[in-house]
This record gives sequence, C-alpha cells and structure tokens, in this order.
Amino acid sequence: MKNLIFYFLLTFSLTLQAQDKSTNIILMIGDGMGLTQISAGMYANNNKTVLEEFTYVGLSKTYATGKLITDSAASGTAMATGVKTYNGVIGIDSKNVSHQSILEICHELGYSSALLATSSILHATPASFYAKVPSRSMYEEIALQLSQHNVDLFVGGGRKFFENREDGKNLKNEMSAYEFVNDVETFKKSTSNKIGFLTYDEEPPSLLEGREPSLASLTKISLEKISALGKPFFMMVEGSQIDWGGHDNNTSYVISEFKEFDSAIRNALEFAKADGNTLVIVTADHETGGMAISGGNFEKGKIRAKFTTRGHSAAMVPVFSFGPSSKQFSGIYENTAIFDKMHSTVKGGN
Repeated sequence: MKNLIFYFLLTFSLTLQAQDKSTNIILMIGDGMGLTQISAGMYANNNKTVLEEFTYVGLSKTYATGKLITDSAASGTAMATGVKTYNGVIGIDSKNVSHQSILEICHELGYSSALLATSSILHATPASFYAKVPSRSMYEEIALQLSQHNVDLFVGGGRKFFENREDGKNLKNEMSAYEFVNDVETFKKSTSNKIGFLTYDEEPPSLLEGREPSLASLTKISLEKISALGKPFFMMVEGSQIDWGGHDNNTSYVISEFKEFDSAIRNALEFAKADGNTLVIVTADHETGGMAISGGNFEKGKIRAKFTTRGHSAAMVPVFSFGPSSKQFSGIYENTAIFDKMHSTVKGGN
C-alpha cells in the first residue's frame, strides 16, 4: 500500500512539474506561402510534405488596416504583436501606438529567443518581432534597434547595415555581448550565449543561385544552441524567398524555396516530438502571385503553374500546429489571433 501511495504521489508530482514547465514556441513563416505554393512543393517532392504530420490545421485572414491585400510588414506585425496596422509599418498600430511583440513578452517571462530568415534579418517579417518603425525600408534604424535588443541568436543577411552605415557606426563593435560568426562551421562551434550570424552583405541569393547554408541546417543548429541555454525559448524561422519566387512568377523558384522550408520544418518537428513540450506553428504572412497549378505530373515531380499577379493576394493562408496548445490553432480567425494564441500558451493556456 505504501508503495502504491508513493507511486501515486510521484506521478502526481511529475504531472504538476510538466504542467508548470513553460512551453517552447517555434513559429515558422513561409513568406508568400499560400495553399497552392504548398501543393506545388508537395507534388514536386514525391507527393510528400512534413506538414502532413501536423495535428491541426486552421486558416488565417491576412488583410491590413484599410487594405484588403496586406504586405509583410503589416501581417508580420499582426502575428508578432496582435494588432492590425498599415502596410509598410512595423510594430506600430494604426493609431501610432507601439506594441510589444510575442518575442519581447517571452523575454519578460524568462525565455531565450532566436530569429532566422533566408532574407535580410532586417526584412519586414523578422523585424516585426523586435523593431518599431513607421517604414519597413528604414534598414539602418531597424539594425540599430536590433543592436539594442535582447534577441539571443539571429541569422540572416543585412551585414552592411551593421558595418557600413551612413552614421559611421559599426554596430557590431557596440554589441559586445555577441559573438559574430562568418560561416556555418564557426556557428556550430560557438559556445557563446549570444550569437549573430550575418550570412550576406545585403539580401541573400536564391537557393537556385547557390544560397548557403541551408535553412534546414541553420534551424537544426539553432535549436541545439537555444535549447542548450536551459530556458524555455521562442524561435521564429522564415522561409523568406517563397515570396520572391511568387513576385517573379517563377514556379521553380517557389518550389525550390518551399522544399528547403519543408526540410527546416522537418527539423523543428523532430525536435518538438523528442522534446514533448514544444509548440510548432507553421503559417504564412500572405499569399504571393495568385498562383494556380495548371498541370504537371506529380509522379515525375513536374508542376506547371500560372500566376494572376506579381504582387500579393488576399487569400486566406493555412496555419499548421503541433504540440502543446496546438488545438487552439484550428478554425478560421484573424492573423492577429496567432499572437493571442501564442500569448495564451506562454501565459499558461492550453
């Protein structure tokens, strides 16, 4: 009887500890990734995508303040802060009020943080998680705000806005807490608690043009490093150039970028499955190109597509979720609700 009571108390204690443990969040944003981009990438990838392993699927409404068709700044801000805003604006609502991002809220709760992008790290989507600017094109100001922020690990292009600035500053010299690495091997070996990896001087090239290292490897390495800090973490990973392929109306560009993003999602999902306390959310800020599959052969991985625009469209975008609190991401909702649901998760919701 004593052994039974001891076993019950131990099980109860472990259950409480699991409930008290803060949930990690990995938010993965495929810029411009609508359902057609996912379908095309899936059919071109032996009819498979890791997204098929996610537990719940929802739909997000992406419009901005005063505009049916959003841009990445307004949509990034909506997901990061929970407020709609004008196109081109980052971290500030339509009444000119700045808002905390989910990354900043997580920091206040003792979380570590990481941002990864296949664009510049100063581009609209990653910037939405740390910057407050009236125009997404204010790259030097955005870099300055990142230099003064508390993001623990960041990877992306935009080196020149830190080193070769109009104000003559070299922000890297002012970021004494960080180790800046110049290649993936140094990134792997770094034992610093704060790491900056500025992969290219400006915007990275496409995967078809030889962009290295892969987003999948960067995601895996970053997860190892951020989890090793021993705290809960928030990580945002953007497959930025799915959008650029859509703007170019280039099917091969879209598919290659999606397939790489899919591999990065695979690494995040494998981490979450092994960890047991990590929420993974995969979504898009908007659809780009008005893409439609017009033919092809999925057995041969050949896809033909047509585009209705070189800009964005107003189509809803899918939201895939796995892990603790994932059920709340099913249904149809505003893109601002993605922030609300993440906030609920870190505040102890389920």
